[in-house]
Amino acid sequence: MKFQADSIDQIIKNAIEVMDSSKYQIFEISESARQEVNALHAEIDKVTAELHQTIDKVDKLELDFRKARVRLSEVSKDFARFSERDIRAAYEAATGLQADIMVFKEKEANLKERRHELQKRIRNLDRTVERAETVVSQMNVVLEYLSGDLNQVTRILESARNRQLLGLKIILAQEEERKRIAREIHDGLAQSLANVILRTEIAERLVGTEQDDLVKMEIVDLKGQVRSSLEEVRKMIFNLRPMALDDLGLIPALRKFSQDFEEKYRIRTKFVLHGKETRLPSALEVAVYRFVQEAFTNVQKHAQASFVLLEVTIQTDNLKIIVQDNGDGFNPQKLDARTTDRFGLIGMRERVELLEGTFDIESGEASGTTITMNVPIKVDNRTE
Repeated sequence: MKFQADSIDQIIKNAIEVMDSSKYQIFEISESARQEVNALHAEIDKVTAELHQTIDKVDKLELDFRKARVRLSEVSKDFARFSERDIRAAYEAATGLQADIMVFKEKEANLKERRHELQKRIRNLDRTVERAETVVSQMNVVLEYLSGDLNQVTRILESARNRQLLGLKIILAQEEERKRIAREIHDGLAQSLANVILRTEIAERLVGTEQDDLVKMEIVDLKGQVRSSLEEVRKMIFNLRPMALDDLGLIPALRKFSQDFEEKYRIRTKFVLHGKETRLPSALEVAVYRFVQEAFTNVQKHAQASFVLLEVTIQTDNLKIIVQDNGDGFNPQKLDARTTDRFGLIGMRERVELLEGTFDIESGEASGTTITMNVPIKVDNRTE
């Protein structure tokens, strides 16, 4: 018996040594990826600065080209005042500016493509770093408990695994939301504001010149872009936390969401409420709202549907949500984990299970899809 215990102890020690060594190797990979990300960020900054200079150059050339065309038109119409030499000079100036514009626009396109490639490489490296950090974190948990009392390893590891999985799910959800917000800001608002800055500089340079019409056009364009950016900010704020959810509660928020969905995507919606409209626990309202958002997003992206029904049933101790569409449908039995995750169904199921509820999918080829959620309502936590 002592021999077996010693053998198991030696096996565990060897496993710890191997995992410890592997952990540092993964850490080195992660650090190398981080260094490469930093270098790529520096290169992106350089490319972006050169891109802005090129855009400025293109704007200046286009302005000069418009003036050159006006000049060419003037000399071409008045043969009494201008000679053939003047006409040739005006034509060559306009042609030269047009050629320069083509060259710098090509350079601008190449710089944008280069910046896109660098951003793509950074995203791939970020995913590598994230996976490496996840593996190191899991290895640290295993090492910590393998180094403890051997008689409690199995029980402790199982408990730690459950807690860690829950924690990782929460962290993953938070990080995904942060990435989504960062992507929306970068692709939308940040680009719009950068363009506003460039246009402001153009208008500033034109002020005091004889190009009053161009200044007015730039200012009108600026006003339109600022309005568009403001609208985008409002949409982001609403997506982060719909004010109707806090002010009015779940039912009015879902009713407004279904109306907005119909107006935006031209998919007919119907909202049906069974039971008395009442306020629910804040956390439950948020979870249900996100569940409906995800379900409607799946309909819009994948179902090819023309109609979607949102049915809410409120009982004393239970809340039931049904989202039903008349789209293409699918065979749930043929979905593997990867495909299901792509449709967001795994995340929806896990969120429902965290609420101690049940989740069900009914679908078939060309027969639409029905998603049902049942969650308990704890009376002592009900929001008055």
